[in-house]
Amino acid sequence: MPREYVEALGAKTMSAAQTGTLRRVVSTRMPTKWGMFDAIGFERDAPNGTRGVESALAILMGDLAGGVPLLRIHSQCFTGEVLGSLRCDCREQLEIAMRAIAEEGRGLVIYEYQEGRGIGLMAKLQAYELQDAGLDTVEANHALGFRTDCRDFSLPAAILRDLGIERVRLLSNNPRKAGALAEHGIEVVVRLTCEAAPTAHSLAYLRTKKEKMGHALSLPQGNPHAARTGGIEAPLSHQPQETGHG
Repeated sequence: MPREYVEALGAKTMSAAQTGTLRRVVSTRMPTKWGMFDAIGFERDAPNGTRGVESALAILMGDLAGGVPLLRIHSQCFTGEVLGSLRCDCREQLEIAMRAIAEEGRGLVIYEYQEGRGIGLMAKLQAYELQDAGLDTVEANHALGFRTDCRDFSLPAAILRDLGIERVRLLSNNPRKAGALAEHGIEVVVRLTCEAAPTAHSLAYLRTKKEKMGHALSLPQGNPHAARTGGIEAPLSHQPQETGHG
């Protein structure tokens, strides 16, 4: 991304900070195995006043001023991204998005700190314990007193507005993300699949996301052990496929 573009974003964000809505706290280069990105850290006071300050990281590549960039809104997953857990598809989805953006040469990931669909790491592990006892991911959340999905996508929408982005191509299997962006004035021109191959450990979880949460997933039928097993990464070379308008 051109340095002058990042500097212009910084000046714009500082203006927003003066209103107490959104502020940029850091901007730096981020070399990755997919190429060079810019990382811009954002903070704002939590709108509901219960969590203090909420933060997110925008990871950008290329000139986003023209055209319709690729966008992935990604929620932190410590268990999958750091520990290599096979219970979910989060790490693979992040890698699919980073690779797709790098191959196109422009786009962004907005990385939010909303572990476990917003319930936090410890509660997420408690939900895993309940799933070990036979509940699915939705039932486990409800048993712990949480909604199916506790995430709030208003911060990514605010970041997009601050970056001057009004239209996106969304890398997501979750129609709720597209709806949330639209509610906050961001046009989702198209929603593109961001689907990883399931493992024997993640297949039941993914089926619940498809059947109870409306995620657009194509999953194998029959015995879960027919899915791939072990620690081999999902194939990341495929291009995202169009699934319709958000």
